[in-house]
Amino acid sequence: MLKRITRWCVRWVVLPVVALVALGGVGSEVGPAWQAKSGGGTPGTFTAGYETCGRRACTWYGDFAPGDGSPVRRDVILYDAPDELVRGGSAPARDTGARSGVFGASGGGFWVAATLFAAVGVAAALAWLVLLARAVRRRRALSGPGR
Repeated sequence: MLKRITRWCVRWVVLPVVALVALGGVGSEVGPAWQAKSGGGTPGTFTAGYETCGRRACTWYGDFAPGDGSPVRRDVILYDAPDELVRGGSAPARDTGARSGVFGASGGGFWVAATLFAAVGVAAALAWLVLLARAVRRRRALSGPGR
């Protein structure tokens, strides 16, 4: 019975939630991350305001001033921040249109993490769609003509 409940939860709760979180969260930053990796976007300067730290990593928030004179983006994340960044310090960065932040101009590995996270989301979505199609087909077969 427990095995059956677990299987149901994985199929109808876990897979769609993983797909939505992965594709709606970091997965949506794949394009901007790849663009930054290849040197695209608007160059400018990130000024560190404050840092938040979790179990494994810290994240810098601050303001990004584009070099082309466009409006400043306030309270954004600096992905791939340099290790030596301190509060009030600045670092070269690129704005590629990521929803939550800008990317360190010196590069880094955020594009790898974003790509892997998106791949997990796509795999979960595809698995869920296959399971959904099988369930619909099975239900139609059981309630076939004359039943």
